[in-house]
Amino acid sequence: MAMNRAIVIGGGIGGLTAALALHRQGIPVTVHERATSLDPVGAGLALAPNALRALDRLGIGGHLRALATPHPALGLRRPSGRWLARTDTAAVERYFGDPIAAVARAAVIDALVEALPAGTVRTGSAAALVSPGDGANPAVVSTPDGEVTAGLVVGADGIRSATRGLLFPQHPGPRYSGFTTWRTIIDSPARRPAAVGEVWGRGRLAGIVPLTDSRVYVYGAALAPAGSRAASEHAELLQLYGSWCAPVPELLRQADPAKVLRHDVWELADPLPAYHHGRVALLGDAAHAMCPFQGQGACQAIEDALILAAGIGAGSDPAAALPAYTAARLPRTTRIVTGSRRIGALVALRSPAAVLLRDAALTVGGLLPDRALLSRTAPTYNWQAPVLGGAA
Repeated sequence: MAMNRAIVIGGGIGGLTAALALHRQGIPVTVHERATSLDPVGAGLALAPNALRALDRLGIGGHLRALATPHPALGLRRPSGRWLARTDTAAVERYFGDPIAAVARAAVIDALVEALPAGTVRTGSAAALVSPGDGANPAVVSTPDGEVTAGLVVGADGIRSATRGLLFPQHPGPRYSGFTTWRTIIDSPARRPAAVGEVWGRGRLAGIVPLTDSRVYVYGAALAPAGSRAASEHAELLQLYGSWCAPVPELLRQADPAKVLRHDVWELADPLPAYHHGRVALLGDAAHAMCPFQGQGACQAIEDALILAAGIGAGSDPAAALPAYTAARLPRTTRIVTGSRRIGALVALRSPAAVLLRDAALTVGGLLPDRALLSRTAPTYNWQAPVLGGAA
């Protein structure tokens, strides 16, 4: 029985971060990813200061900061182009000690894989939990090579997590948020955007984030029935945002239609009773899938991974550490899930009167000093990553 071995089900950012953090703790780990490659679903990713501190503990934070494209300011506008709020990115770095680093999601995946020992990640390898184990018995996982045992299993298998379903069969599962999203990366646009940030309209938004190598990440979110699809998602974006302020229409016109991704947004609106059972821990979307309106989905998965690994040292029994993992993560992530849903409710406003009041409130808030504005995100961004190597 390999009680000192860990198995990670799912090779996304959360699963790979957990694998690297456990490896740093001296725990042999294998990642099973059912897809035949690790090509990420998504385009760009904003690594907030809380996530960057965690990645520093893994030795890859500096590399990812170097890949981020600096920009002087960001803010929030109306479709007309009128600013609702702006802040200086230098102020963000002064306040939190780190910027918000915008990088391609693929770059984060690559950095995590390169830091792991060769052979750790097995693609085209569908794994499923058979038994969660307990204090006396290992967990059992089925793999293409047969059933294997482990002292710890990490369920990082996403919002439709089969691992979560086995551990908590009575949980209602994910709910549709009402929003669908589009994402794309535009290679070498004709002009680099001068305005960075989001534009909020009635029931929809668009965002612009410069990346390295003269690329720009553009995304949109809009209210739509679940499962809705357009004959051309590129044409749909132009219809929704083609009359908005520059540079949104110009960038979208330059997008490659084949590279426009569309996904509905589902969330775990009902918190799980715990993030562990037996020898199994859930993390990321499997534990607390959230709306994207705070940009914290991947960041919270990274936090999960560090907290989980920090409580487990080489030679210790993972089962004994998992209750502390739930205690540390469940309250924090539940608050962030709720906060993301509340911001989504503001984006969802469509009546002219409600949107006018929302924009007026945002404008008043935007007049506050940077310190007052940034303090609102401090409970999220000021999180401190634990030290690996046996000390929390």
